[in-house]
Amino acid sequence: MTTTSAEEFEVHRPRLFSLAYRLLGSAEEAEDAVQDVYLRYSGADRAGIEHPAAWLAKVVTNLCLNRLTSARARRERYVGTWLPEPVITSDGTLGPLESAEQRDAVSMAMLVLLERLTPTERAVYVLREAFGYGHREIAGVLDLSEANCRQLYRRAVRRVGEPQARFEPASERQEELVSSFITAARDGDLAGLEKLLAADATWWSDGGGKVTAARWPIEGGAGIARFLAGGGPKFARGLDFVPAEVNGALGLASWAGDTLVGLSVIEVRDGLVTGVRAVVNPEKLAFARRQLTRP
Repeated sequence: MTTTSAEEFEVHRPRLFSLAYRLLGSAEEAEDAVQDVYLRYSGADRAGIEHPAAWLAKVVTNLCLNRLTSARARRERYVGTWLPEPVITSDGTLGPLESAEQRDAVSMAMLVLLERLTPTERAVYVLREAFGYGHREIAGVLDLSEANCRQLYRRAVRRVGEPQARFEPASERQEELVSSFITAARDGDLAGLEKLLAADATWWSDGGGKVTAARWPIEGGAGIARFLAGGGPKFARGLDFVPAEVNGALGLASWAGDTLVGLSVIEVRDGLVTGVRAVVNPEKLAFARRQLTRP
């Protein structure tokens, strides 16, 4: 039986989405990029494509490079803190996340660090670290020399830092800690919050100017505790908080009835909350909302 271009493409779609998301930090834009790749593939002479996986990876990478250039300008005008669009990863949307390194590669912390890189540096870094491409393969994808790719990779590593696990794997103890944290925030329990937060903890909120959110990071456990104790009870009124795996890490989905209004990643180390990255911009929740409401 002869396979159609659509059938052939669907085999590659998950990997292409995973690559595009790591490059763009946006699930919605990654979906658009992958759809653009499909249109190009369906209109191409497939007989002349010797290695479809390599051809598709090259096309999606270069489409993402074009998008990254315009995205950088948009993010300079972004209202408040910019965070990546969160993705629910318990369903395998971003591929297998079986090790701390794999989880770190899609963590919000890493995607924020990747914003330090130029588009080409980011492409080299992602292809090398997340997908195991050799420098010769990367050179073929980007139409650069192998030596140039090596140089770009070294520069990217210096800017991002050596690959390392930036969070601890989720455990029953962590889940208990997060549950206590949410309870203390709901109750406005300042003392309880201070006990649960690391002294150097940071809180990031991404509302994009669409909803009320702290526009700048809140530094220090004491400051976060005061912030939550003051506004937590009012904010949490009428909300349900449900555990969720967000970007490979322990997280919470905030629901107002049937509406997803927030996704947060809770970073924990040594038994304390060290960071919270909360996305409440409704435009950035569209992809995750579809994930969580699928029949």
